Amino acid sequence: MIKNIILIVFAAGIFLAYNAAYIVDETEQVVITQFGKVVGDPITSPGLKFKLPFFQKANIFAKNLLTWNGIPGQVPTQDKTYIYVDSFARWKIVDPVKFIQTVNNETSAIDRLNGIIDPAVRNLITSHPLVETVRNTDRSMDTFEYDVDENVQRVQYKINIGRDEITRLIVQQASEKLKEFGIELVDVKIKRINYIDNVRQAVYERMIAERKQIAEKYRAEGAGEASNIRGEKEKELQVIKSQAYRDAQKIKGDADAEAARIYASAYGADPEFYSFVKSLEVYKESLKKDTTLILSTSSDFMKYLKGIGKE
Repeated sequence: MIKNIILIVFAAGIFLAYNAAYIVDETEQVVITQFGKVVGDPITSPGLKFKLPFFQKANIFAKNLLTWNGIPGQVPTQDKTYIYVDSFARWKIVDPVKFIQTVNNETSAIDRLNGIIDPAVRNLITSHPLVETVRNTDRSMDTFEYDVDENVQRVQYKINIGRDEITRLIVQQASEKLKEFGIELVDVKIKRINYIDNVRQAVYERMIAERKQIAEKYRAEGAGEASNIRGEKEKELQVIKSQAYRDAQKIKGDADAEAARIYASAYGADPEFYSFVKSLEVYKESLKKDTTLILSTSSDFMKYLKGIGKE
């Protein structure tokens, strides 16, 4: 009987110790509540801790950074461009007492974050042009756009604040509203930005049209330059040909003049011999195998042949 009582008391002691003891991890913090009310200060140091069994409850909360993922949705920018924005944030519980008194658990805290961070993201993106949300630096960016005459012109955008500054303003705007819940918003980042489907298709078509028009412009300029080069080549060719023809005609004229001079000199030296030689050349050209000539007896054409018999 006594042995049974001792066993019961021992088992009851173990059960009470089990309900009274709890372990705090390095990444955790604990708030003790009794009948729903907070008792004492938060426990942030790791180790084995104790509480009143059954009457007190150890509420454990994370002490490290926690993740919040926004719901991607359509947001209009200041320049009336609709985009999909997907953002995320890092937050932590800095005042567990205030946290348990206001939101009680992480699930409710996520709902609070959804209602505060999402509107802040939309508000800041709507208040700035698309280029401010896309770019991180104030480095100037060039693009091509059509003017009223459908001509491509270069447009330069200047980044005033940039994406990093927009996310900083989001954190600043949302942090003030989260302090009352014992939450510190560490950082907010924009994970992804994309055009909505109809805008994306229109942008692609416009980019293709711009690049085609630029390519046509370059091709037209290249064709014009090629025509100019071909024209200059033809001009130079005609100049070379004319100069060559002029030089050839001059050389030919000089040769003819020299030949005439030689002929004249030869004729002046012995006119009879010159006449004889020229007549032989004419005989050679005109008297062929089947040639028939009808000449009068007084013709001078055959005078040298007439004289052969007499000699």
